[in-house]
Amino acid sequence: MSDQTPARIEQESKEEQPQIKTPLLPLISNQTQNLNEVDQQQEEEEEEEEVDTRLDKSLQRLKFILILLGFDQSSVSRFAISWVTFLLIGVTVPVVVLWLTTNCLTCDLYQIKGFELVIVASHGCLAAVSLLCLSHNLRKYGLRKFLFVDQHSGHVERFSKQYIQKISDTIRLLILWVLPCLILKIAREVIRVAYMQHEPWWKSFGIIVALTWSWAYVNFIYLSTCLVFHLVCNLQIIQFDDYGRLLETETDVLVFIEEHARLRHDLSKISHRFRIYLLLMFAIVTSSQFGMLFQITEFSDKVTFINGGDFAVSSIAQVVGLILCLNAAAKISHRAQGIAAMATRWHALASCGPDDASHMRLSNRVMSSVSSESDLEAMNYIPFPSNTQLASYLSSYHRRQAFVMYLQNNPGGITLYGWTVDRSLINTIFFIELSLVLFVLGRTTVLYGETVP
Repeated sequence: MSDQTPARIEQESKEEQPQIKTPLLPLISNQTQNLNEVDQQQEEEEEEEEVDTRLDKSLQRLKFILILLGFDQSSVSRFAISWVTFLLIGVTVPVVVLWLTTNCLTCDLYQIKGFELVIVASHGCLAAVSLLCLSHNLRKYGLRKFLFVDQHSGHVERFSKQYIQKISDTIRLLILWVLPCLILKIAREVIRVAYMQHEPWWKSFGIIVALTWSWAYVNFIYLSTCLVFHLVCNLQIIQFDDYGRLLETETDVLVFIEEHARLRHDLSKISHRFRIYLLLMFAIVTSSQFGMLFQITEFSDKVTFINGGDFAVSSIAQVVGLILCLNAAAKISHRAQGIAAMATRWHALASCGPDDASHMRLSNRVMSSVSSESDLEAMNYIPFPSNTQLASYLSSYHRRQAFVMYLQNNPGGITLYGWTVDRSLINTIFFIELSLVLFVLGRTTVLYGETVP
């Protein structure tokens, strides 16, 4: 019993000793760090949801404008309403008004029927082509897919803020371009009606409202289609700028080729969807300018700002839409062709960088050692680079060289049946249209002081 008692007391004392506990400070700091990471992730998710909501609102605002102009033809009823409204406001109203207001002997001093019919026909053709092409694409692809901002592309999260800015700029640009032309149109109609003193005031006011409303409707359709094409190209420019930044961070050539192939495929889609519209628009605008020129030449003795001022306003509106489309096409073609220059610079920097310099120094050292040795057996003791290092270096160089050659032979850009819309084509078209417009402006403004009694 006496032997067991000290052992039992020692065992009980060990059991009664308090256990050493680990400090809680590291555990608390880890929990705090985890909570901060969770809060940061939640904030990022909320910010992404907010940006997506703002993008949806911007797209809805743009879609609402397109619906008001009759571009939403997703059903038979909307198709019928859109084209009946266009034929009524864009064609019937101005023709009826012209027929009612040109039955006097002295109307040539204030309004020439041939002038007005040319303007109505040209604007009606432009609006009809715009309505047909854009409504067909929207009905086939939908607005998101048509603008390449659909969720399946995988780029919406990164470019949402830039997409919102571009859409807002497009809507603002539509107002800024249409509003000055509309003000010029109203001013011209008011001046013309003021000189037609034989008309009652209510009839004059009705003529101003009807002609201005019809003119504004068809020009909104025409310019909105041009600006939608302008928006599509600007959204692609965002991705080309991001591709340029990719060359600075990524090293895998296969990633570059796959991404460029995707961008070039998107540009080919845009070209395919808009090429008929661009060709028809250029043909109609050019023929309209020549028609105005022939009319002014035929009635050169009667042309004044009152009866021919509508030519000037209409020419400005038509050429503005053409310039918007050609400028957007040339800009995206220039960005696509500039990728080859960026890749060439990247290839040169990578080839002449520190790694390649070390390879060159090693090769030069080997050759100098070989030339200084009289015994060729000394080559066995020279530290040549391994086959793996040489193969890796040559393989990387050849991959970069193949990528540069691929870009040089596949520049990309907006094309019209194989013809790239670049700056040289833009300069040719611009000077043709500018010459016609300046001739029309000169004949309708300078002759005002010479012919009006």
